[in-house]
Amino acid sequence: MKIFGQNPVGEHRKLVEGSSHFKNGTFNNLVETIMLTKDARYVDMIRELLSPPPGRVPVKKIPSLKTDLGIYKSDTPAITWFGHSSYHISVEGKSILVDPVFSGNASPFSFLIKSFPGTDVYKADDFEKIDLLLLTHDHYDHLDYRTLVQLKGKVKKVCCSLGVASHLLFWGFDKIIITELDWWQSSEFYDFEITAVPARHFSGRIFTRSKTLWSAFVFKTRSHQLFLGGDSGYGEHFVEIGKKFGGFDVAILECGQYNTKWPFIHMMPEETVQAAIDLKAKVLMPVHWGKFALAYHSWDEPIERFTKEALRKNAKFVTPMIGEQVVLDNERLNEMWWKK
Repeated sequence: MKIFGQNPVGEHRKLVEGSSHFKNGTFNNLVETIMLTKDARYVDMIRELLSPPPGRVPVKKIPSLKTDLGIYKSDTPAITWFGHSSYHISVEGKSILVDPVFSGNASPFSFLIKSFPGTDVYKADDFEKIDLLLLTHDHYDHLDYRTLVQLKGKVKKVCCSLGVASHLLFWGFDKIIITELDWWQSSEFYDFEITAVPARHFSGRIFTRSKTLWSAFVFKTRSHQLFLGGDSGYGEHFVEIGKKFGGFDVAILECGQYNTKWPFIHMMPEETVQAAIDLKAKVLMPVHWGKFALAYHSWDEPIERFTKEALRKNAKFVTPMIGEQVVLDNERLNEMWWKK
């Protein structure tokens, strides 16, 4: 089935396997990272999925706005969140889209992992053009086949983690518009520079894991520097990135879908705050929550824990509603809308 994608083959596979981070048949994290703790049992996880705790899915419709995503010519980036880890950056007249998932599911099957009511206010048809499509890794909640097929004719350039192009080529994307980056590699797009940096996670869409790379991206414009985090467990790589790049105007970091059974591949909300501090970020924007239930916690637990810790550590943050635009240097969107 097309929706599963395709791992690197032929010459592309040789390119991927030439990475210094590819060893013994798979990509590897900078430090040893287990997917599940030793005491985690699949039978317990299945039981929790079948009998989820109260509040895992919101009982009311999630509020949202419909913002004009037209060309924003200012040098100051404007960010619009679409729920989970999908968002749009408009800056210097260019349209940048990150990990779009507009199909209503974070799964290859339409009856699994449905989006919360109210979170699908945006669709692929809302975009006239995408100057740059950024893809952090190939999990279904970040690389959505149905969305990408709909966007394909509108995308001018693609930047993705090494190996992820294999899926795009299988789905009919033109090879000439795709740039793949290994960790610490950089490339220029228009007047921007993008560098792929390490994350602590894994990849895979069906039976095999870690045949393609997972990354975060450092996004430099002429006047701002943004940290666009994909999925990542906490680790010393945040300190290293902060030192290497000297800080960020904003860090967009995952906050949700965590569990003590998999503590090394996703961050707890308190770790999200610390990661932003490590990165020397002026402002933190939490994502990877508010649209899908991929873990067992209540839908709003991540943001509750996050805001409590951010306030405790005096970390500046923004928590926009879906569709609410954040303009850097003028952030005032920290109302606790989920409580209402």
